[in-house]
Amino acid sequence: MEAEASDNPEYALSHQRILDKAKEFPELLNGITNLNFFEKNETLMKELLRDLFPPMLTGNEIKAIGFPFYNFFFNPTQRFQNILKNAGENFDMFIKGLDPHRFYVMSCCIILRNFYNVPLNLSMPFIFDIPNEEGIVNHYRFLNNVDFIDVNPLENFKRLTEEEISELLDNFEDYELWKEKFPPKSWELKGFAVVNFFDATTEIAVSNLKTKLINLEDDENLKPELNKIFRSIFQVPDLELGYTSINHEENKFVKTPINGVIDSFILSGLNHSRNELLCEKNFNTLVESRKYFSISDVEKVYREFPDSDFAKQFYELGIKSAIFAPIIKNKKVLGIIELVSRKKMLNSINAQKMEIVMPYLEDTMDRLYDGIETRIQAIIQREYTAIHPSVYWKFRQEAERHIGFYREEFDLPYRKITFENLTPLFGQTDIRNSSVSRNLAIKKDLEINLMLISDVFKDLSSDNDLESINLKLIHFQELLAKDLKADTESQVQNFIHNEVHPLLESIKLQNVNYNQIVTDYHKQLDSKTELVYQFRKKFDDSLSSVNKFLADILDKRQEEQQQRFPFYYERFKTDGVEHNMYIGSSIEPELTYDPIFLKNLRLWQLRVICESELHYKKYKETLDYSLDVSSLILVYSTPISIRFRMDEKRFDVDGSYNARYEMIKKRIDKSQVKNSDERITQPGKISIIYSQDGEREEYLKLIKILQDQNVLSTIEELEVEDLQGINGLRALRVAVNYEAEDVDYEFVEGI
Repeated sequence: MEAEASDNPEYALSHQRILDKAKEFPELLNGITNLNFFEKNETLMKELLRDLFPPMLTGNEIKAIGFPFYNFFFNPTQRFQNILKNAGENFDMFIKGLDPHRFYVMSCCIILRNFYNVPLNLSMPFIFDIPNEEGIVNHYRFLNNVDFIDVNPLENFKRLTEEEISELLDNFEDYELWKEKFPPKSWELKGFAVVNFFDATTEIAVSNLKTKLINLEDDENLKPELNKIFRSIFQVPDLELGYTSINHEENKFVKTPINGVIDSFILSGLNHSRNELLCEKNFNTLVESRKYFSISDVEKVYREFPDSDFAKQFYELGIKSAIFAPIIKNKKVLGIIELVSRKKMLNSINAQKMEIVMPYLEDTMDRLYDGIETRIQAIIQREYTAIHPSVYWKFRQEAERHIGFYREEFDLPYRKITFENLTPLFGQTDIRNSSVSRNLAIKKDLEINLMLISDVFKDLSSDNDLESINLKLIHFQELLAKDLKADTESQVQNFIHNEVHPLLESIKLQNVNYNQIVTDYHKQLDSKTELVYQFRKKFDDSLSSVNKFLADILDKRQEEQQQRFPFYYERFKTDGVEHNMYIGSSIEPELTYDPIFLKNLRLWQLRVICESELHYKKYKETLDYSLDVSSLILVYSTPISIRFRMDEKRFDVDGSYNARYEMIKKRIDKSQVKNSDERITQPGKISIIYSQDGEREEYLKLIKILQDQNVLSTIEELEVEDLQGINGLRALRVAVNYEAEDVDYEFVEGI
């Protein structure tokens, strides 16, 4: 081999010397089979590669020689060596996203290009993730120059046809196909590749950020992943991301559901609910200018402005520098993105990198706020309005008329939303003697309150004339010792609020020695009512808890039952939970309605009340205030119509001829067994009120199904006392077997 001609004789002579030296090493012509050759002949090999690795660029380029099927780099540039050194001894170079199968196919592609002359572009942008000495992950894109690689077929190679090559080109992911066409050990690749690395940290980190933000709410490891990405972008090893929303009406920062996935540093150190940080000059500027705002030295700012709540808070959190960027939607600042570091590494210069990521953050926050709003609307519709999904279609149909879906109809009056010929079902699980329990709790709290006042008066009597107000105090204590009357509560509360508390405030102002006594008294009161709120709180919390517990069972089960045939459902929380249901063909005209759906809905109602009773028996043990419940079902077979009342925004029975149903519902609640003082509803039993023999026969069959499942036991047949305008009601009262494990909701045919 002769040296190339060159205008520079010294250059040509240098090459000739290298080539002459290379003749002493047959491996350079026949192939190197042992990597130790490079270590023993490092100087010669570097001389051979001198033109590909200019010494002047060794501190700038990230470059090395690679070999097929070897995780080994030779002759790395100085910059590449520094990068690998900083990554640590335990760092192992691997290509991100390149598994063994993919690597096998890529090797086959080299054969297609070099041997079969298939025009393929093999310069695919693979990524190496390499940490630096501070642990920040940098992303390097690398390209392989495979011009110095030869491919040679071995004995068992299989020559491909044009059809087979076309098949391979259309099936990159079919690894078994590639192995069939290129059997293992049928080809050899000789030579080397020049591997060039390019620092693409910001580009890749932003791409990773976009991927993470798409799955923001479903990623359990989101916080550390986002921090890792932003550390790569800003090259700050301890950088953390935060977000704080702004409530413009109250002029303060607030926490939102977004803080469940992204922390707030502005609010993290606050121990009080009222936050006036927006009054800070810099934050006013941030909100008004809608530009980035940075603090490169928090400690310096705190020394200069020691009265600043904002500076003090960040200083106490150990934060040394920070960047803040506003999130804007519809020309309104929704909140502040926070980047913080416990090193002085964030400033107005690297804050400019926010321009790269802000569009993605703004889109994500916009999506999160929309998602929150959608959930809020869903809760409002579920909890506070009467538009149940089963009848939503009719409301939508009417609304479409008023927004021009039908071009010929504009400015039309709103038509009545009615559903006719429906069979109603009513049921309730009522808190037993809730009024008595509530009055007892009120009475106990008032007695404690007066006792506390009596103790305070004893401590104050030496310097104050309290004889007159003490007589009133004794009078009210005696009043509470009797049964609580309708106006007793208000009398005692007015006495405490209008006479006792003003007197205590006056005494406290006149004599500072009594300040602690009065303060200690007020600490024992509820901050909102300024009264003792112990037993009543236990009762209120327990009642609310019971209502939610029972309502959740109903709501969940009715959603499942809707799959059988849609029915209108509504429930109300009072002292217990009551529900109305209506079923019939007009609820869903496009489906075929069959009476079997009504029978199964009645069975479902009985089942769900049984389930509520069974589960409540265990739940009752967790309550602070023990409450009993009793359950009731009203059977009414006469079809009725319901109409949506626009003024009340709820459904009600339509027409006076349907009013009897509503009358019965309102009057059976506390009805008694005929010719006795016994209530129809009793704890541990389900009372089924009916008026027709056919209804009795049907419910005896339904009860039998649950008796066979060991959920219900003995039955009583009773007559209901005559109610105002209502006679002839009867009842089946069946006991619940609380030893039963659960209720089976299987659809039953032929009942």
